[in-house]
Amino acid sequence: MEGNLSNFQVGHLPTVIYKPEFITESEETHLLDKIYEAPASKWKSLKNRRLQNWGGVVHEKGLLPQDLPPWLMKITQRIFEESELFPSAINHVLINEYLPDQGIMPHQDGPAYFPVVAILSLGSPVVMDFVPHSKLRTCTDTPKNDVENKGSGKEALNIETDKRMDNHHSFSVFLMPRSLLIFKDNAYSDYLHGIKDSKVHQYDEAINDADSLLSNKFVPESEKGVEIVGSRDHKVHRTKNRVSLTCRLVLKVHKNLFKF
Repeated sequence: MEGNLSNFQVGHLPTVIYKPEFITESEETHLLDKIYEAPASKWKSLKNRRLQNWGGVVHEKGLLPQDLPPWLMKITQRIFEESELFPSAINHVLINEYLPDQGIMPHQDGPAYFPVVAILSLGSPVVMDFVPHSKLRTCTDTPKNDVENKGSGKEALNIETDKRMDNHHSFSVFLMPRSLLIFKDNAYSDYLHGIKDSKVHQYDEAINDADSLLSNKFVPESEKGVEIVGSRDHKVHRTKNRVSLTCRLVLKVHKNLFKF
């Protein structure tokens, strides 16, 4: 990978990128102001969060497009240019608002999207969990005739099974405000990602260096001693809302989905 963010790969999978402080505090404030300036009709309330949809309507046959506003275009263009992971400009953004005790169930993004997702986090820090897709559970299944295998053959099979399982274990990423998370390849296709419905998140299983992210370098004065329960406990306390910008590319764009 040749993009400006290539030095921020984390974990054992090929393409999980975590860039702390991707935007400044003033840029974060500006984005939040623009998001909350949107009319009430722009918000859609779901069971465990509410969201705004920007860029148009995603349909199974593609995208019925709508231009992104300049304030969103600016940040998506920057992500596109610095990551060099999208084949063309990002054209769709979902903005999710989570209350301190809200999360999202483990899920996989739909087939309409190009298999790269970039998530910009604002507000409260959270832990995002990645869980192997159920299709990978077959790695643990043992064929019936394996019980008849003896000696090196059976041992080789067990080693290979263990190796596959080692490559598909759960992991977490600690998401600080103003950070950018990008994932593709196996992290996109083989895993579900989600956030627990809890005010307190445990981050000791995070693949990025959470303790250093909580140091003075990355925590502004306004956040010190408020949201951090304590690095010794490996916990973070969500005391305010989190807002995320999920930026993706829909390759198939239609002027009118009903003319085929």
